[in-house]
Amino acid sequence: MQHVKWYIICGLVGGLLDSSGMVSPTEAGPPPAYTQEHAITIDATTIDPQTWWQVPGVTPSIYSSDPESMDAYKTTESRALKLKPGKYKFGTFTFDFPFTVNLDGKLEYSHSLDQCVEGRATQTLTIRCSRTYPHGGQRDQYYQ
Repeated sequence: MQHVKWYIICGLVGGLLDSSGMVSPTEAGPPPAYTQEHAITIDATTIDPQTWWQVPGVTPSIYSSDPESMDAYKTTESRALKLKPGKYKFGTFTFDFPFTVNLDGKLEYSHSLDQCVEGRATQTLTIRCSRTYPHGGQRDQYYQ
């Protein structure tokens, strides 16, 4: 009989704690730093010849429609994007590379891109090349 009372008491206490507004870690979601959007400017205006660019999952695709009427962004003007911390990829028809927005809203990317990309530790990603040179035919190390 005492075991039954013990189980009833434990059940009541557990029910009260569960309904008291306490949130379990799985229900809490990610910390606010991971959900905060940062204004990241993409400046590809020095790419020659002019083309279209994308950040997959964020901007309109460069592969989905007629080039004359597509919504994809052109390299004729820079654009500000709202990006949460995480990994992204910049891409044109001839050149793409991964970059990261860290928790402080600053950009990170491989040092092997320094010949064509500027903006590490800032909020402006500047792309100067339409492709990387020299290219030895091997997959670049910044792809994981």
